[in-house]
Amino acid sequence: MNGEREPVLALTGAAFGHDGTPVVSGVDLTVRRGEVVAVLGPNGSGKTTLITGLLGLSRHLGGQVEILGAPLSHLSERTRPGYVPQRHTLTGGVRATVTEVVATGLLASRPWWRAAGRADRDAVERALEAVGLADRARFDVATLSGGQQRRVLIARALVARPEVVVLDEPTAGVDRASQTVLAGVLQRLGRDGTTMLVVTHELAALHGVVDRIVEIDTGHLTFDGTPQEYAEHQARRARAAGRGAA
Repeated sequence: MNGEREPVLALTGAAFGHDGTPVVSGVDLTVRRGEVVAVLGPNGSGKTTLITGLLGLSRHLGGQVEILGAPLSHLSERTRPGYVPQRHTLTGGVRATVTEVVATGLLASRPWWRAAGRADRDAVERALEAVGLADRARFDVATLSGGQQRRVLIARALVARPEVVVLDEPTAGVDRASQTVLAGVLQRLGRDGTTMLVVTHELAALHGVVDRIVEIDTGHLTFDGTPQEYAEHQARRARAAGRGAA
């Protein structure tokens, strides 16, 4: 069924890095419309460089990378992924409401001289409804819990209606109850057809959310398959490690 959906991201032999030195290379990866793909890997594996490369924040050093059929070098507001960073310090000490923070996600796509209009306000309302925070629209964002602030970041990424959303450790640093709520939000977004690339160390928290898992290690893609196939992959790896120890 995935083969019938158009690619949103298409990487062939892709390499990304810093100062001319590849950190991740030889990546072949296709993410199709509506897929939710988890990106796993140990610290230093290259997964963050891969993600920041897709956002235009790490240097593209080789191979082909297309977003919505356009080369990465032609990244535009239409093709730019929505991004939910791991750190959720939203205001830097400046007071702001939830609505005001989410509305900043529209600034890049609106001329600086045009004030927000009805369409912008409707977009903010839709984004807040999508993450279950419509009742917190007028709250000072500093009064929200860590999990709620993470949902504000998701709404900010969604408000401009990007074709793909990249989330960096969305469940990290929040309590178990907040993880469950966040997983429910991501599950609803996935059912609604939102394409997502989710970097995570906490796969269990996203049970039932992701369609595919890709694993990055030592700068290379080492696995690409379904959650069931990944469980089998892990079991084979554990058996091999056990034989090696013996």
